[in-house]
Amino acid sequence: MLETIPSQSSMTELLGRPLYEVWQGLCSAIDEKYDMEQLWNSGGKNWTYEYKYRRGGKTLCSLYAKKNCVGFMIIFGKQERAKFEDIKDTLSPAVCRQYEEAQTYHDGKWVMFEPTDPTEFEDYMRLLAIKRRPNRK
Repeated sequence: MLETIPSQSSMTELLGRPLYEVWQGLCSAIDEKYDMEQLWNSGGKNWTYEYKYRRGGKTLCSLYAKKNCVGFMIIFGKQERAKFEDIKDTLSPAVCRQYEEAQTYHDGKWVMFEPTDPTEFEDYMRLLAIKRRPNRK
């Protein structure tokens, strides 16, 4: 866990204003549907920051930030991958391509999106609903 949470100005400086607005928009979309614990961490060797949505010890998704780049990761377990197949016809080709190209590990399929605008947020919410039903009305 990070000792100090990055300020709005340091995040804007890191991402640039347009991507910071994408970051904020995605967080707002998730917060609107999910009441979750949010944890800040260092982003490991590839990212500056990780911002994780968790509840009951299970991670819903993570957002990542580095210079001029936002990452949004969802890890799909075996049953969740089957549910993805059920809804993939309702998702954009870009989201499906990202899913298909993602690496599958022993603990699931790790799908990383790099949103640059809010056009795919609706699809992201559908993907999150596979992992966990929204718990806010």
